[in-house]
Amino acid sequence: MDADTLSKKINRLRVTFRSGKTLALEWRRSQLLAMQRMFQEHAAAFEDALRADLNKCGFESYATETGFLQHEIVYALAHVKKWTDSRAVATPIFLLPASSRVMFEPLGVALIMGAWNYPLQLTLGPLVAAIAAGNAAVIKPPRTAKAVFQAIGTILPQYLDEETFLVIDDDTPNDLILEQRFDKIFFTGSAATGQVVMQAAARHLTPVTLELGGKSPAIVEKSANLRVAAMRIVQGKFFNAGQTCVAPDYVLAQASVSEALIAELVKAVHEFYGTDAHQSCEFARIINTKQFDALLPLLADGEVVCGGETRRDELFIAPTILKNVSPQAPVMQREIFGPILPVLTVPDMDEALAFVQQREKPLAFYFFSENRDWVDRVLTHSSSGGVCINDTINHLVVPGLPFGGVGQSGMGKYHGEWGFREFSNARAVLEHATSFDPALRYPPYDEAKINQMKKLMEMSFPALFERPLGWLLSRWGDKILGLIR
Repeated sequence: MDADTLSKKINRLRVTFRSGKTLALEWRRSQLLAMQRMFQEHAAAFEDALRADLNKCGFESYATETGFLQHEIVYALAHVKKWTDSRAVATPIFLLPASSRVMFEPLGVALIMGAWNYPLQLTLGPLVAAIAAGNAAVIKPPRTAKAVFQAIGTILPQYLDEETFLVIDDDTPNDLILEQRFDKIFFTGSAATGQVVMQAAARHLTPVTLELGGKSPAIVEKSANLRVAAMRIVQGKFFNAGQTCVAPDYVLAQASVSEALIAELVKAVHEFYGTDAHQSCEFARIINTKQFDALLPLLADGEVVCGGETRRDELFIAPTILKNVSPQAPVMQREIFGPILPVLTVPDMDEALAFVQQREKPLAFYFFSENRDWVDRVLTHSSSGGVCINDTINHLVVPGLPFGGVGQSGMGKYHGEWGFREFSNARAVLEHATSFDPALRYPPYDEAKINQMKKLMEMSFPALFERPLGWLLSRWGDKILGLIR
């Protein structure tokens, strides 16, 4: 659509938002329930679309897309009332009688830009949060995932309030969309495109959430359960053919267990996908030839100990494990985003930790160890958007945990209440009674007033005394204040 048509459609959403329609808790529930019904009634259509785009098997489609989103919706429905309730906070004694609270108000019209690797989850997951927070939204599904793009464009408008939500279901370019003014932009994708989004948002000082990526490390310390570590690394890495923003991007293995770990990794690959992964119905495909061609040269960046087979006409790259990889190799310079796992050997954990610290902060960090001291040290001396100890990727599944990046891997958090807050303005509210209005607060300020204010500001009382103290001040405030010299 052209700029004028798009602007008119967005303005219609803004009119709806300003009417107050989205503020009602029941309206929010109705939209969430409609999304829930959509997944129940069109699960097969969405699964077919995911298979067409990425060859996702039924388990992956449910666990990471349709089922994942239904879980998010159920959680939001169960907690949205609590999230919307204002939160009381303590009021300083020198402001009593008064009450202070935080209320959460929706930001307005949000733009949600999804990503192709998990095209349902990464487009509609933020939408769940936006609805729970009471926003209108423009939804931009990823065109790269062509079948899912068409499915969302066709199905979603049948269930959501057309006066409040707009799905971009045509070839409207991103730069035209980003020229519009929004009250919030939520983007999932590459860091390069994230910079473009942030620059566009800066024109209107629009708040942004950027869910990006990076090279998420997996460190295996010598005390780790190698069998379990290997299975969990292989599952996390080769889910969706490695096209996962939180996939373990590379492994740092302590020298004393490196070869044993590699053997376990190879064993796990064969157990999960067979010796010929091309025949496995559990293994996905690369999204398109552009991504395939970018991944192909990386296979030469180390010694292939497992996999390495490719079929360009079918966008197939076998789950591949590399060893003897140089830290300077191209495979170690950018996020791989494909089924290639470099394993680097390090002499000890100090060097492994230093290796990670010297690079950009990752979206996820995975540490495998049975040594509590090392676990605590790694948690203290590393930084990442999220971390799993003795696991990979599953921190996403916990609705109470914030999901998001730090530094180059992104900004902002969502899932559960964190998503609700990401689409809300935390508004400070002070209600100050007029029954007591001491001269202390007003000019002119003499030495006596200054001394009184210092003493009041140094006082502290338990929160449970706030109300009775406010009641006393409202009746005998001047006398009580007179006792403070």
